Amino acid sequence: MKLVYPPTQKDKTVVEDYNGTKVADPYRFLENPDSDETKAFVDAQNKVSQAYLGSCDLRETIKKELTDLWNFPKYGCPHKKGNKYFFTKNSGLQNQSVIYVQDSLKGEPRVLLDPNTLSEDGTISLKSTKWSDDGSILAYGLSQSGSDWTSMKFKKIESGEDFPETLEKIKFSSIAWTHDNKGVFYSCYPHHDPSGVTGKDTGSLENMKLYYHLVGTSQDQDVLCCEFPDNPKWMLSASISDCGKYLFVTTSQDCKYNLLYYCDLEEQAKDGITKKFNLTPMVPEVYEADYEYVANIGPKVIIHTNKNAKNYRLVCIDLNNPNEAAWEDLIAEHEKDVLEWATGVALDKLVTCYMKDVRNTMQLRKLATGEIIHNFELDIGSVTGFSGDIKHTELIYKFSSQIHPGTIYHVDLASPNLNKEVLIEPQVNNFKTEDYKLEQVFYPSKDGTMVPMFIMMRKDFVPDGTSPCLLYGYGGFSISLTPYFSTTNTFFVQHFGIMAIANIRGGGEYGESWQNGGRQENLQNCLTDFQCAGEYLIKEKYTTNSKLTIYGGSHGGMLVGACTNQRPDLFGASVAAVGVMDLLRFHKFTIGYAWTSNYGCSDVKEQFQNLLNISPLHNIRPPTTGGYPAVLLLTADHDDRVVPSHSLKYIATLQEKMGNNENQENPLIIRVDTDAGHGAGKPTAKSIEEYTDIFCFLAKALNLKYRK
Repeated sequence: MKLVYPPTQKDKTVVEDYNGTKVADPYRFLENPDSDETKAFVDAQNKVSQAYLGSCDLRETIKKELTDLWNFPKYGCPHKKGNKYFFTKNSGLQNQSVIYVQDSLKGEPRVLLDPNTLSEDGTISLKSTKWSDDGSILAYGLSQSGSDWTSMKFKKIESGEDFPETLEKIKFSSIAWTHDNKGVFYSCYPHHDPSGVTGKDTGSLENMKLYYHLVGTSQDQDVLCCEFPDNPKWMLSASISDCGKYLFVTTSQDCKYNLLYYCDLEEQAKDGITKKFNLTPMVPEVYEADYEYVANIGPKVIIHTNKNAKNYRLVCIDLNNPNEAAWEDLIAEHEKDVLEWATGVALDKLVTCYMKDVRNTMQLRKLATGEIIHNFELDIGSVTGFSGDIKHTELIYKFSSQIHPGTIYHVDLASPNLNKEVLIEPQVNNFKTEDYKLEQVFYPSKDGTMVPMFIMMRKDFVPDGTSPCLLYGYGGFSISLTPYFSTTNTFFVQHFGIMAIANIRGGGEYGESWQNGGRQENLQNCLTDFQCAGEYLIKEKYTTNSKLTIYGGSHGGMLVGACTNQRPDLFGASVAAVGVMDLLRFHKFTIGYAWTSNYGCSDVKEQFQNLLNISPLHNIRPPTTGGYPAVLLLTADHDDRVVPSHSLKYIATLQEKMGNNENQENPLIIRVDTDAGHGAGKPTAKSIEEYTDIFCFLAKALNLKYRK
């Protein structure tokens, strides 16, 4: 039965002129999240979607068995600060993970901070944590309803008591403790207008500044340490060298490339931190590469960078002569594998982690020379957690894949054989690794580029061209989709079909060249790679068009929306979460201006046409034959990163153009969550409800059979 969609009034007077091209924007009123019109639109849409999703016969079964699968203990990597260990744990169905402290790795854990006690519905979450160097104080940031805005507090480890102050107007901030354990450097937007509901403000952010806060004092006494008034869009972060002597300040103007400055705290703050620092540039002051502090041996600083190294390298920069001509390679760029990260451990050693064909490898090296001492044995999968410190002779890491829940290992770096032991190995209800198999395939995109893809299936799966398939993709901002264990992906494979993850261009799976191959003027490659993934799965009889669902969130939501427009014949269903659907106006809201490095900007004449050709909102049109696949959009009222108007305008346009089309039998609906944001910090109860709705949508729209 065809759904009846609520009528939405259009404002035909809203027309934008882009470099001489007129583009109508009749649903622009939905950009105001607090207007009566927007609230009425959301209520009307939720009534349609709730009725549809609630009518699935499998709903109670799906929710119960998904909850049962979800209900297993989940651990974060323990890490040592001072003489204590700290770790996070969710017992199974707690809305938020809890921070524990223990005197030794075998000691009895004690609750240090339980965010579940801060709100009845679990909508207050931990956004950030940072321990003082001696482990005596925890700085922690709290988020309300999934907002990116953070309130920072400070907790005494021994007593569990909080200091009286709370720091506000914080967003996308690092936390860097001075080694005297007295205070932190943090970034904030001091001129931000907090009026209205935090998390629903859509204004563009400007003038981030770096401050120093002395613990135990009020925020109005904080010292301004760094600002760039001539560059109001720049974002700032800070870190302290392992020795505590140097402060490093990183600036970025978007999501690609940064600059790196430093100052000597022993010189400039010898009488206390009381004024702005005089920063010295460590790298050329041109946004052309990424730079990240790794470790230092006195004034010789090791930096992780892709400067003249698309797969990254480690360079040594002498602060006494930081001129680029004097830089020395500690670890040269690998011809194929990507150096993802590196960190100093055990006084004179270094851990490096590479990505080799979307699988992690990890090495222990000499800090002074980069020479490999030991290769860690890893299966096909990812290092999804790590802790190690230059002061401690141990490291702890978490390893995971689609069919291996995260196992946490401890390595004694002081032992002759680098003894490794399993520290934590959680058991997942109703799941056995041996019942599943994981394949990695390489398929050709339209231009012949070979693209990797992981496919998870039950051991008894036979490719006969009939199985439902959930195809997930992202392909942006140099973010790599390495193998990891997912309760929801596992649930789909258990009860419906197979799960595929395509490592399309735009991500970081093969370094900067892979990212550049799918961004800005090459953005279409990202979409084409994803569509070719679907074609490969059908051709090789893993699935069929009518049972193939594409799914993605944020940039991946844009990917799903654009691919649905371009190839509605290829998919049975599309699920797009918190997607960037309006590629002509994304840069006008909150932090959206930072995404122009990935998409380009409609204000730039040379980039406008490419965005207009791809933008999901602007390319909805009835297919020559047939209709659109079943479409489910998901967004949230407190998403202050990808504002909800992206999804609201898209669904309004989709229903307008396809809702009454005689060929449109499939549902076109949106689910708008309340007291939720872009995704991070979402309470477990809300996550289970959301995925229950997604699976009910797919079961009902595609007539999927539920198997035990």
